[in-house]
Amino acid sequence: MDKIDQIVGRIDGPEAHRMKAPVSVALLTGGGDRPYAFGLSTALVANRAFLDLIASDELDCPEIRDNHAINFLNLRGDQRTDASVVRKMFRVLIYYARLVRYAATAKPRLFHILWNNKFEAFDRTLLMLYYRLLKKKVVLTLHNINAGNRDSEDTLLNRATLRIQYKLADHIFVHTNRMKRELMEDFQIPPTRITVIPFGINNSVPSTELTSEDARQQLGIRQDERTILFFGNIAPYKGVEYLIAALREVSACRKDYRLIIAGRPKNCEPYWSAIRDAVSEESLKKLVLLRAEFIPEEETEIYFKASDVLVLPYRHIYQSGVLFLGYSFGLPALVSDVGSLKDEIVDGRTGFAFKPENSADLAKCIDRYFESELFADLEKRRGEIRAYAMERYSWNGIARTTINKYADLLKLPAPAALNRGSATACVDSNSPASNDLT
Repeated sequence: MDKIDQIVGRIDGPEAHRMKAPVSVALLTGGGDRPYAFGLSTALVANRAFLDLIASDELDCPEIRDNHAINFLNLRGDQRTDASVVRKMFRVLIYYARLVRYAATAKPRLFHILWNNKFEAFDRTLLMLYYRLLKKKVVLTLHNINAGNRDSEDTLLNRATLRIQYKLADHIFVHTNRMKRELMEDFQIPPTRITVIPFGINNSVPSTELTSEDARQQLGIRQDERTILFFGNIAPYKGVEYLIAALREVSACRKDYRLIIAGRPKNCEPYWSAIRDAVSEESLKKLVLLRAEFIPEEETEIYFKASDVLVLPYRHIYQSGVLFLGYSFGLPALVSDVGSLKDEIVDGRTGFAFKPENSADLAKCIDRYFESELFADLEKRRGEIRAYAMERYSWNGIARTTINKYADLLKLPAPAALNRGSATACVDSNSPASNDLT
Protein backbone atom coordinates (compact mmCIF):
# COMPACT_ATOMS: atom_id res chain seq x y z
CA MET A 1 0.00 0.00 0.00
CA ASP A 2 1.56 3.34 -1.03
CA LYS A 3 1.43 6.55 0.96
CA ILE A 4 -1.73 7.95 -0.67
CA ASP A 5 -3.60 4.70 -0.04
CA GLN A 6 -2.54 4.79 3.62
CA ILE A 7 -3.88 8.35 3.93
CA VAL A 8 -7.12 7.56 2.11
CA GLY A 9 -7.61 4.49 4.25
CA ARG A 10 -7.92 6.73 7.31
CA ILE A 11 -10.56 8.97 5.67
CA ASP A 12 -14.21 8.08 5.35
CA GLY A 13 -16.95 9.25 2.99
CA PRO A 14 -16.73 11.67 0.06
CA GLU A 15 -13.25 12.99 0.86
CA ALA A 16 -11.77 9.52 0.43
CA HIS A 17 -13.45 9.25 -2.97
CA ARG A 18 -12.13 12.68 -3.95
CA MET A 19 -8.56 11.59 -3.21
CA LYS A 20 -8.95 8.30 -5.09
CA ALA A 21 -10.64 9.82 -8.16
CA PRO A 22 -8.37 10.64 -11.11
CA VAL A 23 -10.38 13.82 -11.83
CA SER A 24 -12.21 16.15 -9.43
CA VAL A 25 -14.70 18.63 -10.92
CA ALA A 26 -17.32 21.15 -9.83
CA LEU A 27 -20.48 20.59 -11.87
CA LEU A 28 -22.60 23.74 -11.88
CA THR A 29 -26.14 22.82 -12.86
CA GLY A 30 -27.87 26.17 -12.49
CA GLY A 31 -30.31 24.33 -10.22
CA GLY A 32 -32.42 22.86 -13.02
CA ASP A 33 -32.61 20.43 -15.95
CA ARG A 34 -32.72 17.37 -13.73
CA PRO A 35 -32.61 14.81 -16.59
CA TYR A 36 -29.33 16.11 -18.02
CA ALA A 37 -27.66 16.80 -14.67
CA PHE A 38 -28.71 13.40 -13.31
CA GLY A 39 -27.57 11.47 -16.39
CA LEU A 40 -24.20 13.19 -16.68
CA SER A 41 -23.30 13.28 -12.98
CA THR A 42 -24.11 9.63 -12.32
CA ALA A 43 -22.18 8.56 -15.44
CA LEU A 44 -19.15 10.69 -14.53
CA VAL A 45 -18.83 9.17 -11.08
CA ALA A 46 -19.38 5.69 -12.53
CA ASN A 47 -16.24 6.42 -14.56
CA ARG A 48 -14.28 7.36 -11.43
CA ALA A 49 -14.68 11.15 -11.39
CA PHE A 50 -15.42 12.98 -8.15
CA LEU A 51 -17.98 15.80 -8.26
CA ASP A 52 -18.89 18.82 -6.26
CA LEU A 53 -22.47 19.02 -7.55
CA ILE A 54 -23.86 22.56 -7.25
CA ALA A 55 -27.59 21.97 -7.32
CA SER A 56 -31.06 22.66 -5.90
CA ASP A 57 -33.94 20.75 -4.33
CA GLU A 58 -34.81 19.53 -7.84
CA LEU A 59 -31.73 17.28 -7.89
CA ASP A 60 -31.98 16.10 -4.31
CA CYS A 61 -32.55 12.35 -4.63
CA PRO A 62 -31.01 9.25 -2.98
CA GLU A 63 -29.08 8.23 -6.12
CA ILE A 64 -27.14 11.50 -5.89
CA ARG A 65 -27.27 12.46 -2.21
CA ASP A 66 -26.12 9.01 -1.02
CA ASN A 67 -23.35 8.61 -3.60
CA HIS A 68 -19.98 9.03 -1.86
CA ALA A 69 -18.35 10.13 -5.10
CA ILE A 70 -20.68 13.16 -5.20
CA ASN A 71 -20.38 16.06 -2.78
CA PHE A 72 -23.98 17.25 -3.07
CA LEU A 73 -24.12 21.01 -2.42
CA ASN A 74 -27.68 22.27 -2.44
CA LEU A 75 -26.80 25.95 -2.80
CA ARG A 76 -29.93 26.86 -4.78
CA GLY A 77 -32.51 25.20 -2.51
CA ASP A 78 -36.21 25.71 -3.19
CA GLN A 79 -37.20 26.99 -6.65
CA ARG A 80 -40.99 26.80 -6.42
CA THR A 81 -42.68 29.16 -8.85
CA ASP A 82 -45.57 30.06 -6.51
CA ALA A 83 -43.36 32.14 -4.20
CA SER A 84 -43.73 35.93 -4.02
CA VAL A 85 -41.49 38.19 -6.11
CA VAL A 86 -39.68 39.35 -2.97
CA ARG A 87 -39.10 35.76 -1.89
CA LYS A 88 -37.79 34.80 -5.33
CA MET A 89 -35.34 37.73 -5.37
CA PHE A 90 -34.11 36.85 -1.88
CA ARG A 91 -33.57 33.22 -2.88
CA VAL A 92 -31.54 34.21 -5.95
CA LEU A 93 -29.34 36.69 -4.06
CA ILE A 94 -28.64 34.14 -1.32
CA TYR A 95 -27.74 31.58 -3.96
CA TYR A 96 -25.27 33.92 -5.68
CA ALA A 97 -23.66 34.73 -2.33
CA ARG A 98 -23.27 31.02 -1.60
CA LEU A 99 -21.90 30.35 -5.09
CA VAL A 100 -19.30 33.13 -4.86
CA ARG A 101 -18.21 31.91 -1.43
CA TYR A 102 -18.03 28.30 -2.62
CA ALA A 103 -15.90 29.19 -5.63
CA ALA A 104 -13.36 31.02 -3.44
CA THR A 105 -12.64 27.88 -1.42
CA ALA A 106 -13.50 25.12 -3.94
CA LYS A 107 -11.02 22.27 -4.17
CA PRO A 108 -11.73 21.27 -7.80
CA ARG A 109 -9.57 23.13 -10.32
CA LEU A 110 -12.14 22.71 -13.08
CA PHE A 111 -15.67 24.15 -13.16
CA HIS A 112 -18.11 22.62 -15.66
CA ILE A 113 -21.16 24.85 -16.26
CA LEU A 114 -24.28 23.08 -17.55
CA TRP A 115 -26.56 26.11 -17.32
CA ASN A 116 -26.17 29.72 -16.29
CA ASN A 117 -28.18 31.10 -13.41
CA LYS A 118 -30.87 33.78 -13.16
CA PHE A 119 -28.87 36.82 -14.26
CA GLU A 120 -27.41 35.72 -17.59
CA ALA A 121 -25.35 38.85 -18.28
CA PHE A 122 -23.70 38.64 -14.85
CA ASP A 123 -22.98 34.93 -15.24
CA ARG A 124 -21.50 35.35 -18.71
CA THR A 125 -19.19 38.21 -17.76
CA LEU A 126 -18.33 39.00 -14.12
CA LEU A 127 -18.88 35.49 -12.78
CA MET A 128 -16.77 33.99 -15.57
CA LEU A 129 -14.02 36.53 -14.89
CA TYR A 130 -14.20 35.67 -11.18
CA TYR A 131 -13.70 31.97 -11.92
CA ARG A 132 -10.75 32.78 -14.15
CA LEU A 133 -9.20 35.05 -11.49
CA LEU A 134 -9.44 32.08 -9.13
CA LYS A 135 -7.40 30.19 -11.76
CA LYS A 136 -10.17 27.70 -12.46
CA LYS A 137 -10.47 25.95 -15.79
CA VAL A 138 -13.99 26.57 -17.08
CA VAL A 139 -15.92 24.20 -19.36
CA LEU A 140 -19.36 24.95 -20.82
CA THR A 141 -22.04 22.62 -22.11
CA LEU A 142 -24.19 24.52 -24.62
CA HIS A 143 -27.72 23.28 -25.21
CA ASN A 144 -28.37 26.40 -27.31
CA ILE A 145 -25.83 28.63 -29.06
CA ASN A 146 -28.09 31.68 -28.90
CA ALA A 147 -31.51 31.13 -27.34
CA GLY A 148 -32.32 34.81 -27.81
CA ASN A 149 -32.20 34.33 -31.57
CA ARG A 150 -34.43 31.26 -31.26
CA ASP A 151 -37.00 33.20 -29.22
CA SER A 152 -36.83 36.32 -31.45
CA GLU A 153 -35.41 38.26 -28.49
CA ASP A 154 -31.81 38.70 -29.64
CA THR A 155 -30.08 41.98 -28.73
CA LEU A 156 -26.62 43.49 -29.01
CA LEU A 157 -26.17 42.99 -25.26
CA ASN A 158 -27.20 39.35 -25.51
CA ARG A 159 -24.71 38.63 -28.29
CA ALA A 160 -21.95 40.62 -26.61
CA THR A 161 -22.27 38.74 -23.32
CA LEU A 162 -22.47 35.41 -25.11
CA ARG A 163 -19.29 36.27 -26.99
CA ILE A 164 -17.51 37.11 -23.72
CA GLN A 165 -18.54 33.86 -22.04
CA TYR A 166 -17.57 31.74 -25.04
CA LYS A 167 -14.19 33.48 -25.30
CA LEU A 168 -13.48 33.06 -21.58
CA ALA A 169 -14.33 29.33 -21.56
CA ASP A 170 -11.43 26.89 -21.84
CA HIS A 171 -13.57 24.36 -23.67
CA ILE A 172 -17.12 24.01 -24.94
CA PHE A 173 -19.29 20.91 -25.42
CA VAL A 174 -22.11 21.05 -27.98
CA HIS A 175 -24.58 18.38 -29.08
CA THR A 176 -24.38 18.56 -32.87
CA ASN A 177 -21.99 19.43 -35.68
CA ARG A 178 -24.36 22.18 -36.78
CA MET A 179 -24.02 23.80 -33.36
CA LYS A 180 -20.24 23.55 -33.67
CA ARG A 181 -20.30 25.28 -37.05
CA GLU A 182 -22.52 28.07 -35.72
CA LEU A 183 -20.24 28.57 -32.72
CA MET A 184 -17.26 28.84 -35.06
CA GLU A 185 -18.92 31.10 -37.62
CA ASP A 186 -20.96 33.43 -35.38
CA PHE A 187 -18.62 33.65 -32.39
CA GLN A 188 -15.23 32.79 -33.92
CA ILE A 189 -14.47 29.98 -31.48
CA PRO A 190 -11.66 27.77 -32.84
CA PRO A 191 -12.62 24.14 -33.53
CA THR A 192 -9.94 22.85 -31.14
CA ARG A 193 -11.93 24.33 -28.25
CA ILE A 194 -15.19 22.57 -29.20
CA THR A 195 -16.19 18.94 -28.71
CA VAL A 196 -19.40 17.42 -30.09
CA ILE A 197 -21.14 14.98 -27.75
CA PRO A 198 -24.62 13.49 -28.17
CA PHE A 199 -27.54 14.49 -25.98
CA GLY A 200 -27.75 11.63 -23.50
CA ILE A 201 -30.76 9.35 -23.22
CA ASN A 202 -33.12 10.31 -20.42
CA ASN A 203 -32.56 7.94 -17.49
CA SER A 204 -34.00 10.00 -14.65
CA VAL A 205 -37.71 9.54 -15.39
CA PRO A 206 -39.16 6.42 -13.74
CA SER A 207 -40.49 3.62 -15.94
CA THR A 208 -42.63 1.04 -14.17
CA GLU A 209 -44.58 -2.02 -15.28
CA LEU A 210 -47.40 0.26 -16.44
CA THR A 211 -48.75 -0.99 -19.77
CA SER A 212 -49.96 1.07 -22.72
CA GLU A 213 -53.47 -0.20 -22.09
CA ASP A 214 -53.41 0.92 -18.45
CA ALA A 215 -51.90 4.29 -19.39
CA ARG A 216 -54.68 4.92 -21.91
CA GLN A 217 -57.30 3.94 -19.39
CA GLN A 218 -55.89 6.44 -16.89
CA LEU A 219 -56.13 9.23 -19.47
CA GLY A 220 -59.55 8.20 -20.79
CA ILE A 221 -58.27 7.27 -24.26
CA ARG A 222 -59.77 4.34 -26.16
CA GLN A 223 -57.47 1.52 -27.20
CA ASP A 224 -58.34 1.99 -30.90
CA GLU A 225 -57.64 5.72 -31.04
CA ARG A 226 -54.59 6.95 -32.96
CA THR A 227 -52.90 8.93 -30.24
CA ILE A 228 -50.41 11.75 -30.90
CA LEU A 229 -48.34 13.36 -28.15
CA PHE A 230 -46.91 16.84 -27.77
CA PHE A 231 -44.91 17.01 -24.53
CA GLY A 232 -42.91 19.77 -22.87
CA ASN A 233 -42.98 23.50 -22.27
CA ILE A 234 -45.24 25.44 -24.62
CA ALA A 235 -43.63 28.44 -26.31
CA PRO A 236 -43.85 30.12 -29.75
CA TYR A 237 -40.76 28.37 -31.12
CA LYS A 238 -42.36 24.97 -30.41
CA GLY A 239 -44.85 25.39 -33.31
CA VAL A 240 -47.85 23.81 -31.57
CA GLU A 241 -50.19 25.75 -33.89
CA TYR A 242 -48.93 23.71 -36.88
CA LEU A 243 -49.71 20.46 -35.08
CA ILE A 244 -53.23 21.65 -34.27
CA ALA A 245 -53.78 22.66 -37.91
CA ALA A 246 -52.50 19.25 -39.06
CA LEU A 247 -54.86 17.52 -36.63
CA ARG A 248 -57.74 19.52 -38.08
CA GLU A 249 -56.78 18.25 -41.55
CA VAL A 250 -56.27 14.55 -40.76
CA SER A 251 -59.35 14.35 -38.54
CA ALA A 252 -61.51 15.53 -41.43
CA CYS A 253 -61.06 12.06 -42.96
CA ARG A 254 -60.85 9.94 -39.81
CA LYS A 255 -62.47 10.50 -36.42
CA ASP A 256 -60.21 8.19 -34.40
CA TYR A 257 -57.33 10.64 -33.85
CA ARG A 258 -56.50 11.98 -30.38
CA LEU A 259 -53.94 14.62 -29.52
CA ILE A 260 -52.39 14.97 -26.07
CA ILE A 261 -50.81 18.33 -25.27
CA ALA A 262 -48.99 17.96 -21.97
CA GLY A 263 -46.81 20.80 -20.74
CA ARG A 264 -46.65 24.19 -19.12
CA PRO A 265 -47.01 27.45 -21.09
CA LYS A 266 -43.79 29.43 -20.63
CA ASN A 267 -43.96 33.24 -20.62
CA CYS A 268 -46.10 33.44 -23.75
CA GLU A 269 -49.63 34.52 -22.77
CA PRO A 270 -50.80 35.82 -26.21
CA TYR A 271 -49.45 32.70 -27.93
CA TRP A 272 -50.91 30.39 -25.29
CA SER A 273 -54.28 32.14 -25.50
CA ALA A 274 -54.39 31.48 -29.26
CA ILE A 275 -53.52 27.80 -28.73
CA ARG A 276 -56.18 27.44 -26.06
CA ASP A 277 -58.81 29.02 -28.32
CA ALA A 278 -57.84 26.75 -31.22
CA VAL A 279 -58.26 23.51 -29.27
CA SER A 280 -61.61 24.76 -27.95
CA GLU A 281 -63.12 24.77 -31.44
CA GLU A 282 -66.13 22.53 -31.78
CA SER A 283 -64.39 20.27 -34.32
CA LEU A 284 -61.34 19.72 -32.10
CA LYS A 285 -62.29 19.94 -28.44
CA LYS A 286 -63.27 16.27 -28.22
CA LEU A 287 -60.05 15.22 -29.96
CA VAL A 288 -57.58 17.12 -27.75
CA LEU A 289 -56.59 16.16 -24.22
CA LEU A 290 -55.01 19.30 -22.75
CA ARG A 291 -52.80 19.17 -19.64
CA ALA A 292 -51.45 22.73 -19.47
CA GLU A 293 -49.32 22.23 -16.38
CA PHE A 294 -45.98 20.94 -15.19
CA ILE A 295 -45.95 17.14 -15.50
CA PRO A 296 -44.12 15.51 -12.54
CA GLU A 297 -41.52 12.86 -13.40
CA GLU A 298 -43.55 10.13 -11.72
CA GLU A 299 -46.47 10.83 -14.11
CA THR A 300 -44.45 11.28 -17.30
CA GLU A 301 -44.52 7.63 -18.37
CA ILE A 302 -48.32 7.69 -18.50
CA TYR A 303 -48.29 10.10 -21.45
CA PHE A 304 -45.53 8.35 -23.39
CA LYS A 305 -46.97 4.89 -22.86
CA ALA A 306 -50.48 6.00 -23.80
CA SER A 307 -49.30 7.47 -27.11
CA ASP A 308 -48.58 5.99 -30.52
CA VAL A 309 -46.20 8.72 -31.67
CA LEU A 310 -44.43 11.83 -30.40
CA VAL A 311 -44.57 14.98 -32.55
CA LEU A 312 -42.01 17.81 -32.37
CA PRO A 313 -43.37 20.55 -34.67
CA TYR A 314 -40.66 23.03 -33.69
CA ARG A 315 -39.99 26.18 -35.70
CA HIS A 316 -36.44 26.63 -34.39
CA ILE A 317 -34.25 24.51 -32.14
CA TYR A 318 -30.78 22.99 -31.96
CA GLN A 319 -31.65 19.76 -30.19
CA SER A 320 -34.48 18.55 -27.97
CA GLY A 321 -34.33 16.50 -24.79
CA VAL A 322 -37.98 15.56 -25.37
CA LEU A 323 -36.95 13.45 -28.37
CA PHE A 324 -34.58 11.40 -26.21
CA LEU A 325 -37.18 11.13 -23.47
CA GLY A 326 -39.50 9.62 -26.07
CA TYR A 327 -36.78 7.25 -27.25
CA SER A 328 -36.25 6.09 -23.65
CA PHE A 329 -39.85 4.81 -23.77
CA GLY A 330 -39.39 3.40 -27.28
CA LEU A 331 -41.80 5.94 -28.78
CA PRO A 332 -41.33 6.86 -32.47
CA ALA A 333 -41.15 10.56 -33.31
CA LEU A 334 -42.24 12.85 -36.12
CA VAL A 335 -39.92 15.88 -36.19
CA SER A 336 -39.69 19.08 -38.17
CA ASP A 337 -36.50 19.46 -40.18
CA VAL A 338 -34.91 22.17 -38.04
CA GLY A 339 -31.60 22.15 -36.21
CA SER A 340 -30.34 18.59 -36.01
CA LEU A 341 -33.66 16.88 -35.26
CA LYS A 342 -33.77 15.09 -38.62
CA ASP A 343 -30.24 13.74 -38.04
CA GLU A 344 -31.51 11.88 -34.97
CA ILE A 345 -34.29 10.10 -36.88
CA VAL A 346 -33.77 6.82 -38.72
CA ASP A 347 -36.42 7.20 -41.42
CA GLY A 348 -39.11 4.57 -41.09
CA ARG A 349 -37.38 2.91 -38.12
CA THR A 350 -37.51 5.50 -35.34
CA GLY A 351 -39.80 8.02 -37.03
CA PHE A 352 -40.15 10.47 -39.91
CA ALA A 353 -39.34 14.12 -40.63
CA PHE A 354 -41.48 16.85 -42.20
CA LYS A 355 -41.05 20.42 -43.44
CA PRO A 356 -41.04 23.02 -40.65
CA GLU A 357 -43.90 25.53 -40.32
CA ASN A 358 -45.92 23.48 -42.80
CA SER A 359 -49.09 21.95 -41.37
CA ALA A 360 -50.00 20.28 -44.68
CA ASP A 361 -46.70 18.40 -44.79
CA LEU A 362 -47.09 17.48 -41.12
CA ALA A 363 -50.57 16.10 -41.87
CA LYS A 364 -49.09 13.97 -44.66
CA CYS A 365 -46.36 12.78 -42.28
CA ILE A 366 -48.97 11.77 -39.69
CA ASP A 367 -50.87 9.78 -42.30
CA ARG A 368 -47.62 8.23 -43.54
CA TYR A 369 -46.70 7.11 -40.03
CA PHE A 370 -50.05 5.52 -39.24
CA GLU A 371 -49.95 3.63 -42.55
CA SER A 372 -46.36 2.44 -41.99
CA GLU A 373 -44.97 -0.84 -40.71
CA LEU A 374 -43.46 1.10 -37.82
CA PHE A 375 -46.93 1.78 -36.42
CA ALA A 376 -48.34 -1.61 -37.46
CA ASP A 377 -45.66 -3.38 -35.41
CA LEU A 378 -45.30 -0.73 -32.72
CA GLU A 379 -44.99 -2.90 -29.62
CA LYS A 380 -42.03 -4.79 -31.08
CA ARG A 381 -40.46 -1.64 -32.48
CA ARG A 382 -40.57 0.08 -29.08
CA GLY A 383 -37.98 -2.36 -27.77
CA GLU A 384 -35.78 -1.84 -30.84
CA ILE A 385 -35.93 1.94 -30.49
CA ARG A 386 -34.99 1.76 -26.81
CA ALA A 387 -32.02 -0.50 -27.57
CA TYR A 388 -30.88 1.76 -30.40
CA ALA A 389 -31.09 4.87 -28.22
CA MET A 390 -29.31 3.27 -25.25
CA GLU A 391 -26.37 2.48 -27.53
CA ARG A 392 -26.19 5.67 -29.60
CA TYR A 393 -26.88 8.13 -26.76
CA SER A 394 -25.12 6.29 -23.94
CA TRP A 395 -24.26 8.44 -20.91
CA ASN A 396 -21.32 6.14 -20.30
CA GLY A 397 -19.79 7.07 -23.66
CA ILE A 398 -20.48 10.77 -23.05
CA ALA A 399 -18.84 10.54 -19.63
CA ARG A 400 -15.69 8.92 -21.03
CA THR A 401 -15.28 11.64 -23.64
CA THR A 402 -15.97 14.33 -21.04
CA ILE A 403 -13.50 13.00 -18.46
CA ASN A 404 -10.77 12.64 -21.05
CA LYS A 405 -11.26 16.31 -21.94
CA TYR A 406 -11.13 17.22 -18.23
CA ALA A 407 -7.83 15.36 -17.92
CA ASP A 408 -6.45 17.09 -21.00
CA LEU A 409 -7.34 20.56 -19.66
CA LEU A 410 -5.87 19.77 -16.25
CA LYS A 411 -2.79 18.24 -17.87
CA LEU A 412 -3.44 14.91 -16.19
CA PRO A 413 -2.94 11.48 -17.78
CA ALA A 414 -6.11 10.01 -19.24
CA PRO A 415 -7.58 7.78 -16.51
CA ALA A 416 -6.65 4.16 -17.20
CA ALA A 417 -10.17 2.95 -16.43
CA LEU A 418 -11.46 4.96 -19.36
CA ASN A 419 -9.44 2.90 -21.81
CA ARG A 420 -11.30 -0.27 -20.89
CA GLY A 421 -14.69 -1.34 -22.20
CA SER A 422 -16.07 0.04 -25.43
CA ALA A 423 -13.49 0.98 -28.03
CA THR A 424 -15.46 4.07 -29.01
CA ALA A 425 -15.82 6.72 -26.36
CA CYS A 426 -18.75 8.45 -27.99
CA VAL A 427 -20.79 8.10 -31.18
CA ASP A 428 -20.59 11.25 -33.30
CA SER A 429 -23.99 12.87 -33.43
CA ASN A 430 -24.13 12.92 -37.22
CA SER A 431 -22.64 9.53 -38.03
CA PRO A 432 -24.42 6.15 -38.24
CA ALA A 433 -24.47 4.11 -35.07
CA SER A 434 -23.50 0.47 -35.07
CA ASN A 435 -27.00 -0.65 -34.11
CA ASP A 436 -28.80 -2.38 -37.00
CA LEU A 437 -31.60 0.19 -36.93
CA THR A 438 -29.46 2.22 -39.31
